[in-house]
Amino acid sequence: MVRAKKTRKFAAVKRLLNPNDIRLKENQLKQKKKEEAEKEKAVNRAPQVASSLFLQHNTALVPPYRVLIDTNFINFSLQNKLELVSGMMDCLYAKCIPCVTDCVMAELEKLGHRYRVALRVARDPRFERLACSHSGTYADDCLVQRVTSHKCYIVATCDRELRRRIRKIPGVPLMYIVRRRYAIERLPDQGAPV
Repeated sequence: MVRAKKTRKFAAVKRLLNPNDIRLKENQLKQKKKEEAEKEKAVNRAPQVASSLFLQHNTALVPPYRVLIDTNFINFSLQNKLELVSGMMDCLYAKCIPCVTDCVMAELEKLGHRYRVALRVARDPRFERLACSHSGTYADDCLVQRVTSHKCYIVATCDRELRRRIRKIPGVPLMYIVRRRYAIERLPDQGAPV
């Protein structure tokens, strides 16, 4: 009787973990120590606070107020039949200079024929036109960036997401529409009651 030749089994070796494998407890401890050392080395940089801020009170906001206007604020003002400049003056009890950035104008132009009245309102000679130096035409980012660098503006918007972003910036008041009139939030003098 002939014995059958036994074939060798490949990869029948006992599996071992690599000594540097992260699943080993000692390597996990080494990794934690390494991360803690990196955290300690990292420099904690706090953004420079504007000199016009006294705690949350912004001393740079004095009449005539400069109001940065967002696209939807103009549209909602027209829907609610509110006159922008006089409505702002009624809200703030002071002279206002409405400011429109290039990005807001570009956004209004993109909206097309339906928003031609809003575009005509934005081109009013009483409105101050602010030039934008950045690339792109996303108005929300433009307004947040401008307000962060210069805290001398009141931001007028009805966009909830933009209002949430601006509330995180200390010392910047918000204007929006409530019950067919303008309301101001976080202005030290608070303006007209709602």
